[in-house]
Amino acid sequence: MNQEIKSPRISHLSWGHVEVEGHPPFKDTKVFPGGAREWDWRETGTRHVPGIQPADVQELIEHGAKAVVLSRGIWERLQVCPETLEVLANKDIAVEVLQTEAAVKRFNELRESVAVGGLFHSTC
Repeated sequence: MNQEIKSPRISHLSWGHVEVEGHPPFKDTKVFPGGAREWDWRETGTRHVPGIQPADVQELIEHGAKAVVLSRGIWERLQVCPETLEVLANKDIAVEVLQTEAAVKRFNELRESVAVGGLFHSTC
């Protein structure tokens, strides 16, 4: 049996609303091994363009994520900075960039077998 700390399961997604087991509802969320919290874009200056910043994934790395799922939004308006993918690649962390519903499904699959972190954008 894998003794790594599991990431909590995402139990519901709808426009502007993400539910993570054991946590209050979020608009956008960071989920990582052992927990979750609101993903406040203002903390790192994230915008739809250029997108998810290296600083946005740092917390996932610090919590021991060996794989990362990045969601691009329901309509895939959120981009991902190339530097963000480089940071993850340099740490040998597998990354998948997906539309939000697909990202939630994939995250919930991965959490069963790997220490996974994710960033989930619940609107555009």
